[in-house]
Amino acid sequence: METISALESAASTATVSPRHRALILTALTLGGFAIGTSEFSAMGLMPEMVKTFGVSEPQVGHIISMYALGVVVGAPLLAILGGRLPRRVLLLALMGFYALGNLASASAPDYVSMMLARFVAGLPHGAYFGVAALAAVAISKPEERGKAVSLTMFGLTVAILIGNPVATWMGQTIGWRWAFVMVSAVAVATLVLIAMFMPRDRVEAPAHPLDELRAFNRLPVWQALAIGAVGFSGMFCVFSYLAPTMLQVTHVSAKWIPLGMAGFGIGGVIGNFLGGWLFDRLRFRAVPVILLGAAATLLLFPLMAGSLWTLLPITIAIGMMGALGPILQTHLMDVAGEAQTLAAASHHAAFNAANALGPALGGMAITAGFGWTSTGYVGAITAVLGTIIYFSAAATLRRPRPQVCPAV
Repeated sequence: METISALESAASTATVSPRHRALILTALTLGGFAIGTSEFSAMGLMPEMVKTFGVSEPQVGHIISMYALGVVVGAPLLAILGGRLPRRVLLLALMGFYALGNLASASAPDYVSMMLARFVAGLPHGAYFGVAALAAVAISKPEERGKAVSLTMFGLTVAILIGNPVATWMGQTIGWRWAFVMVSAVAVATLVLIAMFMPRDRVEAPAHPLDELRAFNRLPVWQALAIGAVGFSGMFCVFSYLAPTMLQVTHVSAKWIPLGMAGFGIGGVIGNFLGGWLFDRLRFRAVPVILLGAAATLLLFPLMAGSLWTLLPITIAIGMMGALGPILQTHLMDVAGEAQTLAAASHHAAFNAANALGPALGGMAITAGFGWTSTGYVGAITAVLGTIIYFSAAATLRRPRPQVCPAV
C-alpha cells in the first residue's frame, strides 16, 4: 500500500528537471540544518544561559524540554491546520514561523520568556520535516523514495556535526544570542530558496482535516510511531549523558567533549544515507536490521567507554541509529492513507518523545547507582523493545483487511 503513488511521483518527476530537483532538495536540506542547529544548540550553550538568566543547569534543561514539547504539540496541530494548503505555501509559512521563533529566543529578556520562546520555536519543527519529506518524494522516482527522504533529513544530521559546534563557539565568543540569530538567518535563506525553486503547481489533492484524523487513527500508524518513540530512545539515552561519562569514566578533559559529540554527528550522517538505502531495498524489513544492530552496539558502550580511542568509534556506531529516521518516515507514508501530512509530521513528534524518554530512563539508572555507562544497557533494552513492536507491526500488515459484504 503506497499512498505516495507511482503516478504522483512519475507526474512530478516528468515536470521537474534533475537540476531543478537538486535545487529543491538543497533548499529543504538547508531548512533541516537550521532546525537541527536550533534544536541541539541549547545543550552546548547551557553554561552561557546559566550566567545570563541566573538559573541552574537543570533549569536550563527545562528550556530544552520546552522546545521538545513544542515539537510534540505543533507537529500534529500545524499539520492538521495546514493540511489544505499547497505544500509550497505551507513550507514557506512554517520556515517563516521558525525564523521568528528563533529571533524571539535570541531576544528573550528573562528565563520565563525564553521558555515560552523555545516552545514557540519548536512548534513548526515536525510539520516542516513531514511536509518536506512529502515534497521530496513527490519530485523523485518511486524507487528512490527512501533516498529522497534521507536527503531532507541530511541537514538535521549535518547540524549535529557542524551547526552545533559552530553555535557553541559563537556562544562562547560573541554571546549565545547570536547563535539563534544565525539560525534565523539560515531559516530566511531557506524561505527564499523555497520561494524561488519550489514549483507553484501541485499534484496532491487538498486534505480535509477530519479525513486525515480518521486515516491517522489506524494501528499500523501508531505502531510505526511507537517504534520511533521507544526504539530510538536508546541513542538519546547515551547522547544526553556523554559529557559526564567522558569526564567521570573516560577521564579526559572537557576540551575533548566536542569531539565525542561530533562522533554522534558523523554516525548520524552515515546512518541517514544508510537508512534511505536500506529502505529502498528492504522496505519496512529494514527496521529490525537497524534496531538489533543498535542493541548490540549499545551493549558494547560500557566496555568501550574507558578509553577515548575506543569511545569515539562506539559513539559513531551509536549515532548510526539515525538510519531509523528515513526508514520510519517513508514507511509512514505507505501506511498513513489520507493522513500523509499528519503522519509524516507526527513522526518527528515521536522522535522528540524518544528524546525525552531516553534521558529520563538513563537518569533513573544513574540515580539508582548503576553508573554513567549504564545508559548503554538501558538503551539496548529500548532497542529490543522497539524490535518487539516492529514484529507486532509486521504481523498487523500481514493480516488481510476485512472485506465489506455488499448489502442484500
